[in-house]
Amino acid sequence: MASVTGAKRAFAETGPRSPVVESVRVDQVTTAARTGVTVRLIVAIVVACVMLIPVIWMAMTSIKARPDATASPPKVIFTPSLDGFIGLFTNRMQLSAGALATQQQRTDLSFWEKQALVRGMRILGPSKFVGQLRNSLIIAVMSTLLAVTLGLLAAYAFSRYDIPGKGDWLFFILSTRMLPPVVVTIPIFLMYRAVGLYDTHIGMVLLYAVFNLSFSVWLLKGFIDEIPIEYEEAALVDGYSRLQAFRKIVLPQSVTGLAATAVFCLIFAWNEYAFALMMTSEKARTAPPAIPATLGVGGIEWHVIAAGSLLFLIPVVIVTFALRRYLLRGVTFGAIRR
Repeated sequence: MASVTGAKRAFAETGPRSPVVESVRVDQVTTAARTGVTVRLIVAIVVACVMLIPVIWMAMTSIKARPDATASPPKVIFTPSLDGFIGLFTNRMQLSAGALATQQQRTDLSFWEKQALVRGMRILGPSKFVGQLRNSLIIAVMSTLLAVTLGLLAAYAFSRYDIPGKGDWLFFILSTRMLPPVVVTIPIFLMYRAVGLYDTHIGMVLLYAVFNLSFSVWLLKGFIDEIPIEYEEAALVDGYSRLQAFRKIVLPQSVTGLAATAVFCLIFAWNEYAFALMMTSEKARTAPPAIPATLGVGGIEWHVIAAGSLLFLIPVVIVTFALRRYLLRGVTFGAIRR
């Protein structure tokens, strides 16, 4: 009894010997339950590794020299090379034997020029890839902001107001995504040529925003429906206007939905291929149609395409990883209730 009292006194003075860092449900403390969790974790890791094989292979191909990238059977062990990235960011020219010997005698060559000289090529200047990547960034970000902004306003109206024919309007908005982009490419192309929006940034921003709008409206409406309308009614009673109630009540509560919707819209606009191929040619050309069109001397340079695909993948991965905690509610809205 004295030892128990002493233990209580010591605990009261010093607290627990180690902090509690996890909480386990009562039905998960058995050995069978913990074994099941471990098995599921192992299976998830194995599936993730299998799904990442194409990405890993793309990364490996991006740092291969052209002979290694086109070798058959494929090489797993190779000497890393920056030839793919040099070919991605520069325009090069194949040198004759005499011109190659002359270039090899120069001592003022940069690191990149020396790397190109190994393949018997000379760098003529920068390529268009940086500009195309910048076009992708501008068009994707601007179209996402436009689609989310318009989608939020429309979703709030459909959620809070009794609009005549609301179901029909919502179905009509959704029906704009039922047709694949290729089906409407030719009519939009002719219209853009007529109004002067072909190969322009504003044309691509409007096009992507319109196609993302239906997705934005439906997804955000689900989030706004989950916000109790009593919050706004209380704010209106306190003297807030409808706009103030929207800005101070609804907007903060829908941050999760806005982030999830923005991620999905950004991914669509960033990866879109068909419209970018047909609606642009030079000034507003984005990276997706430009990367597979990379041609080298004597054929397709797969290591250059892999390097471009790897660099194109990085920004959207960073954004998705940064907002990953919002994506679960984005893909399960309506199924999770607070």
